Amino acid sequence: MNKVTFFFLLLGFVYVNVSAQQRPPAISSPTVHADNSITFTYFSKTAREVKLSGEFLKEPVSLAKDTSGIWKVTVPPVTPDIYPYSFTVDGVGVADPNNTLIFANERFKRSIVDVKGDKPLVHSLQNVPHGKVTYHNYFSQTLNTTRQLLVYTPPNYDASGKTKYPVLYLIHGGSDTEETWTKVGRANFITDNLIAQGKAKPMIIVMPYGNVRPAPMPDFTKDVVNDIIPFVEANYPVQTDNKGRAVAGFSVGGGQTLNIGLTNTDKFAYICSYAPYTATDEFKKNFTDWTPDADKINKQLKLFTVSVGTEDFLYESVKQNLAMFNKKKIKVKPFIVSGGHTWMNCKLFLVTSLQEIFK
Repeated sequence: MNKVTFFFLLLGFVYVNVSAQQRPPAISSPTVHADNSITFTYFSKTAREVKLSGEFLKEPVSLAKDTSGIWKVTVPPVTPDIYPYSFTVDGVGVADPNNTLIFANERFKRSIVDVKGDKPLVHSLQNVPHGKVTYHNYFSQTLNTTRQLLVYTPPNYDASGKTKYPVLYLIHGGSDTEETWTKVGRANFITDNLIAQGKAKPMIIVMPYGNVRPAPMPDFTKDVVNDIIPFVEANYPVQTDNKGRAVAGFSVGGGQTLNIGLTNTDKFAYICSYAPYTATDEFKKNFTDWTPDADKINKQLKLFTVSVGTEDFLYESVKQNLAMFNKKKIKVKPFIVSGGHTWMNCKLFLVTSLQEIFK
C-alpha cells in the first residue's frame, strides 16, 4: 500500500468516526402509549432548556435531559384526537424534527400527534370507500397570479357521468394553507366516513389558499366569486345554483366565509362560519352600516350557522356578531360548545356542517 492510498484510507476512517460521533441517535417521537399518555423526545447536547407546548396542555412543560443529550417528557393520558404541538428550545419555537406529521402553517412551526384511542374517530382512516384529493393550479385574474387549491371528490365520483355534485368551498384559518384542512382537519376522511354512514351527501369540497398578502383582504372574496367558482365549474360536473353551493371556514377563514357568503346569498345557500375572526377592514366595511333585505336573504339561505367554543378568545366577538345578525333579523343558528380556538373544535364544527348542508 503506497502512502497516498494509506492517507486517504486514514482520512476516510477519521471522517466515518467523527460523523458517527456527531450523528444524533435514532429517536422516535412522539410515542403514544396504550393508556393514551404520550412521550415526546428531542435531541440536543447544547440546548439549555427544552419545553413542550400542545393543545392538550394548560401550560408548557419542561423536558428532562440525560447525559447523552436526549430530552424527554411524558404527559398524562389525553382524550383521543389530533393535537398540534411544538418544542421551545432556548426560547425558539420549533417543530418536532423526528415527526413527519407537520402542521401546515406559514407562521407557526408545529407538529401533530394523532391519539387514535380504542374506537375509530370520525376523522380516522376507516375501512370505507375513499374519495380523492387533487391539487390544482389556477390563474386568478383578480390577483394577477397563479394560485393553488385542493379539490376533494367523493367515492365513486364520475367526471363524465350525469351526476351534478354540490360544492362546499372550505377556507382555512389565518397563516394556515390550502393543505391544513386535509393534513390537520382531515376533511377528506371525515367526509368519506360520513358519506359511508349515510350522514352526508356526496359532494365536492374545494379548499383554496385564502391568504392574499400583500393584497387587500376583499380581493379574496373577488377571487372566490370571479376566479375559483368559474374554474371549478369549468373542470367538474357541479350544481351551479345557490342551493348547490356552501361556504365554510375557520378563524380568519370564518370571517372570510361571512364576507363571501352574506354578500353573495344569490350564489351560496349555505354559510357555516367557525369561530370567525371579524376584526378586519372588509368585515367592518360590509357590516358596520349594513342594512340588509332580511326577507330576501332568509329566503335565499337554507342554512346559516356560526360556531364557537366558550373558551375561544373570539367567543365575545362572536356573541356580538350573533346579536348583530339577530338585530338585523337575519336567521342564524348558533352552535356553541366547550373548548377553545382549536382544530379539535374546528373538526367538530365541520362534522356538524357536513350533516346539515345540501339536505
